[in-house]
Amino acid sequence: MEEALEQNRALWNLFEAAACLKDREECARFFRDLCTLGELEAMAERWEVAQMVAQEIPYRKIHELTGVSSATITRIAHWVNHGEGGYQLMLKRRGAGSVPARQKKGKSVWA
Repeated sequence: MEEALEQNRALWNLFEAAACLKDREECARFFRDLCTLGELEAMAERWEVAQMVAQEIPYRKIHELTGVSSATITRIAHWVNHGEGGYQLMLKRRGAGSVPARQKKGKSVWA
């Protein structure tokens, strides 16, 4: 992890708080209080793209399904494949394709 992040006490305090969450409902309540709706949607979008990248869906298809720019998809793919291992850990725990993808208008495209 970048040195600036490693030395940020407030950031580690946030990570410790998140690690104390007991379930999905607590997580949802905490993150909704913490983040704007736009921030939550951006994080959810990144996670969705990460799952698609892990499934080796072509970037063009990911763009068509989500509307996410190819630059953002490439950046997310970098972190999936060469990051700190956080995406890989969650992909392994959750299963790379366990959450249905959506189209630009919010419609599910996978059952």
